[in-house]
Amino acid sequence: MDNLFTYLSLPFAQHALLAAALVAITCGLIGPFVVMRGMAFAVHGTSELAFTGAAGGLLLGNNPVAGAFVGALVVAGLIGALGNRERERDSTIGVILAFGLGLGVLLLSFYHGFATEATNILFGYIFGVSTGQLLLLGGIGLGAATALLILYRPLLFASIDPEVAAAKGVPVRALGIAFLFILALAVTAAAQIVGTLLVLSLAITPAAAATRWAVSPGKVTALSVAFALFASVGGLLLSLQFSHIKASVFITALSFIIYAITRLVTARIH
Repeated sequence: MDNLFTYLSLPFAQHALLAAALVAITCGLIGPFVVMRGMAFAVHGTSELAFTGAAGGLLLGNNPVAGAFVGALVVAGLIGALGNRERERDSTIGVILAFGLGLGVLLLSFYHGFATEATNILFGYIFGVSTGQLLLLGGIGLGAATALLILYRPLLFASIDPEVAAAKGVPVRALGIAFLFILALAVTAAAQIVGTLLVLSLAITPAAAATRWAVSPGKVTALSVAFALFASVGGLLLSLQFSHIKASVFITALSFIIYAITRLVTARIH
C-alpha cells in the first residue's frame, strides 16, 4: 500500500486517475444506448479503425490522440452513410474494418519512432496522459455528454422502438448517424486508457451488466456509469500497486468480473 500512496502523490498518477474517471463517465453514459441499439460490433469497428487514425496521427504529427479522433469520426460517417439499414450494418463495418486495419498496418510500417508508441495505440498507456491530452479527453467527454443530453428523449424512443418512432415523425436515421459520431467520441476517449483492442470493456460491458439490474433508462445509465468508474479507477489503482501489470489488464478483468457476478446473481433472482 505504501507503493500506491507514493504514486498517488505524483502528477502522472493524478492525471491518470482523472483521465480514467472522465473516460468511465463518458462510456457509462453512452453504453446503454449501444446495448439497446445492438451496436457492439459498431463499437468494435470504430475502435479498431481509431487505431488506423492514431497510426496516421503518429506518423504525420506525432499525435496519436488527434489522429484517433479523426479516424473514428471518418469511420462513423462511413458506417452511417453505407450501413443505414440495420441488416447491412454488420457487413458494412466488416468491409470497412478489413480495409482500415490494412491501412493502419501500412501507416505503422512507415513509422520509425519508438515501438512503444505503436503498441500503446493498441493496448493503451494511461500513465502517459499529458495535461493537453487530459484537456482533450475532458472536451471529448463534455461534448459527448452534451450531445446525449440534447438528443436523449428522441434517441431513446428511436432506440427502443424505431418503427413507431419513425411513424411518429422522429428522424430515426439522422439520430442513428448522430449517435455514431457520439460513439466515435467515446471510443476515442476510451482508447487512451485500454487501447483500441480492449475498448469494449468500458463501452459495452458495464452497460450490459447494468441492464440486468434495472429496467428504467435512468437507473441503467447510473449503474452503467458506476460500474465503468469502478472498473477504470479500480483497475488503475491496482496497476499502481502492481506496477509490472498494465492498467488495461486490471480494467478489463474488473469489467468482466462485474458482468460475471451480475449474470450469476440475476440468474438466481429471475
